Amino acid sequence: ISLLARDNTSKPKYLDDGFKSLSESSSSITSERIHRAEEASGLSMMQTLIHLLKCSIGTGLLGLPLAMKNAGLLVGPVSLLAIGILTVHCMVILLNCAHHLSQRLQKTFVNYGEAMMYSLQTCPNAWLRTHSVWGSANIYFVFSCILIVSSKHLTYPSCNSSLENVRNHSDCQTGEAWGIFKMYTVSFLLIITQLGFCSVYFMFMADSLQQMVEEAHVTSKTCEPRKILVLTPNVDIRFYMLTILPFLILLVFIQNLRVLSIFSTLANITTLGSMALIFQYIMQEIPDPRNLPLMASWKTFLLFFGTAIFTFEGVGMVLPLKNQMKHPQQFSFVLYLGMSLVIVLYICLGTLGYMKFGSNTQASITLNLPNCWLYQSVKLMYSIGIFFTYALQFHVPAEIIIPIIISQVSESWALFADLSVRTALVCLTCVSAILIPRLDLVISLVGSVSSSALALIIPPFLELITFYPEDMNCITIVKDIMISILGLLGCVFGTYQALYELTQPINHSVANSTGVYA
Repeated sequence: ISLLARDNTSKPKYLDDGFKSLSESSSSITSERIHRAEEASGLSMMQTLIHLLKCSIGTGLLGLPLAMKNAGLLVGPVSLLAIGILTVHCMVILLNCAHHLSQRLQKTFVNYGEAMMYSLQTCPNAWLRTHSVWGSANIYFVFSCILIVSSKHLTYPSCNSSLENVRNHSDCQTGEAWGIFKMYTVSFLLIITQLGFCSVYFMFMADSLQQMVEEAHVTSKTCEPRKILVLTPNVDIRFYMLTILPFLILLVFIQNLRVLSIFSTLANITTLGSMALIFQYIMQEIPDPRNLPLMASWKTFLLFFGTAIFTFEGVGMVLPLKNQMKHPQQFSFVLYLGMSLVIVLYICLGTLGYMKFGSNTQASITLNLPNCWLYQSVKLMYSIGIFFTYALQFHVPAEIIIPIIISQVSESWALFADLSVRTALVCLTCVSAILIPRLDLVISLVGSVSSSALALIIPPFLELITFYPEDMNCITIVKDIMISILGLLGCVFGTYQALYELTQPINHSVANSTGVYA
């Protein structure tokens, strides 16, 4: 469905693909009356699967061998499988809650932020309605859950599920205000997460471009194992970032997901080709893995957690993709199929890559590949895939921010404002990449700070406050509490460790600079 359409009077309409405005004025522009106006123009199962795979297979995948090194040969694969299962389960929770709330409120769809807002506004617990802001930081999550459980037999002011009745009750009015705050919190996390992904993409593309250009004179036809040498880059990596910038700006001007699905297909083909070459190399002459530790230290395991969570990049696109499908009821099958393939790919690449390179495993597995033209093409193909994936990840924050800006300008300036905001956001990701050029640590930091909240902390909390009035069983309640606690602990300690590593002097063995490897 086009995100920028024109009717018979040539007036621009900004269509909402699941991330509506955070304010009343902007919500009128992104109203659901034009969502899937023509069902035939929705995404097919194959197009949705392509988008899901492309959103899930990004730069984090190439950092999984180093993540396995940080966790251990045994602990790494097992932990990655567990995190993958929990992440998919939380995606399903998010889908179920959004579907339930849309039916309760008689809405066509709700997005991630709205799901949190509506669930808090209609929660039977008065304390949560009036203090739901505490949940925005999830620090008091366990205490909130205890209040839900202990309040089952208490009487509270009734709030009808419709938003009009919610607004008519004083307690509900307070809950609505805090619920809106919570929606802002969730949307803010989505923006930080998705733009964080885009910043990492900037680093990776500039890194790969620098390698291909500056190593061209030493690239050979024979693919011998890569030797670690200290080379001085001829051109600063920031120059390569600025070179990529205008092309990405032009790319994000494309606002039609159906058009982007064509680029997603191309990206998947190039990614598949690069993955085939990587697997072809790492499966040859694997050293004896008995020399590798089964379990690493807890400090490096925290970096593993952040990288693993970051790798599951598709959580922010789950609801938009479902809302864009011709037949949304088929999305569950697409989700299970796509994420099963993704988890298997993650575990295989991470484990085999670590077994192949051992203690010499670098921040990106491409740094360990031989310096010949065959494997240099891996960097080119994967960079092409990442280039087009940038537009998909960028789609989420753009559709949160742009409607708010559009609502503040006249209709004649709407298109100019739209394109200006897109340009500014791309430049912001470029500046972020320039300021923190440490690919491995940025991946861990973004994963720990925001991805863990969106993927593991908020969905279980959302399920509790959405379905508890309908007599949830104790097993589900305990399960949700445990998942959220796990996500919270990983968020706090993983963030601390990533920030600590960022403050340390750059170690050439782990630094993101690709110029030091030949």
